Formats: sequence, C-alpha cells, structure tokens
Amino acid sequence: MVHFLPILVENLGFISRRSIFNQSITMAKKALLILAEGAEEMEAVISVDVMRRGGVSVTIAGLSGKEPVKCSRDVNIVPDMSFEDAIEKGPYDVIVLPGGLKGSENLAASGDVKRVLQQQEASGRLIAAICAAPCALKAHGIAKGKNVTSHPSKKGEVEAGGYKYSEDRVVIDGHLITSRGPGTSFEFALAIVEKLEGKEKADSLIPPMLCKV
Repeated sequence: MVHFLPILVENLGFISRRSIFNQSITMAKKALLILAEGAEEMEAVISVDVMRRGGVSVTIAGLSGKEPVKCSRDVNIVPDMSFEDAIEKGPYDVIVLPGGLKGSENLAASGDVKRVLQQQEASGRLIAAICAAPCALKAHGIAKGKNVTSHPSKKGEVEAGGYKYSEDRVVIDGHLITSRGPGTSFEFALAIVEKLEGKEKADSLIPPMLCKV
C-alpha cells in the first residue's frame, strides 16, 4: 500500500503528496480547438498533437455537436465533445481556430463562436487562428488593428477588416497568434506552446518531431 504522508502544514491543515499531484493536474494550461465542418485537417491535428506534446490539455470541440466532423479533404475527426459542452468547462488559456475555407466560413457564421471569442479577448486570454480562420476573427470584430497574417488568398479580405497585414509565417501581437496555412502548422502550434509553457518547453519538442523551424 502506498502511503501519502503529510509534507506540509499550512493554516493548521495538511497537504499531501496526492493533493499536490492533483493540483498539478488542474493547473495544466487549457486549450479549446473549435472544429467546424470543412476545417483544414492538418492545421487541426498538428495543432492538437503539438500542444499535447507540450503538456497543454486540449479539448477538440465539434461546432455542430459530438458527431464526427468531415474536414476539407474528407478526413473525419471525432471531437472530444460538443462546442456547447466544451464552453461550459471553460475558461481556456487559448482558443484555437483551424482554417479551411468552408470551416472558416462556418466559424464566421456562428454567433456562439463570436460570443466566446469576445469573452476570450475581453479577458486578455490567447486567441490563435491559422489559414483562412483570421477571416472569422474579422467577421466577429476580434483584434481589430492588430498585426496578423493569413493564407495568401485571404490577404485582401483580412486587410479590408482594418488589420495590419504581414507575410511572416507566424505573427504574434499581444494575445493574438496568426499563421498562414498547412505548411506553417508546426510553427503555429509551437508558438502557442511557447506562449503557454515557455520557450524551453517549445524548443524541446522540435528535435523529436524532426522539425525544421
């Protein structure tokens, strides 16, 4: 039998090794990735994989429910839970929006996504969007005037929203991270990990993944 001996007395109460272990779990950074039909699957899966490697607790939330989501190249991804259920478990340290033309249009059309993004922005927590997803930020009035990037095909649309456009592969402006497309997904996800867990943690993920960044 394993005995958890008291190792600290504070305010006449005992804190055990088990309770400290449980606290370490609850203190893990939390990410919400909103998955809409037509999302770009590389951007979604790579982001989730890299964040989880970095110790971030990631929830994949299906915008339309718990059923498998058909992505832009007909890959089906099973969400962890519905978006409706996921937002009840917030707040999240970062909300991640993968791109994909249709997926981004679905994100842009959702009033619930708008509400959650507005709350995230107002609280000063991180928002990350890649590929066409910055167009959803534009649709919901998020981060106006910030430095951003997007898929090259969406440059004009994003600029029309009053953003300062960059062609860098990843752009970080305060609590906003944006990136360009499938080929920049690793850099995008590593930037999120660096923001949440620090540069040392992010850098430690690169060699085992054989990334060139």
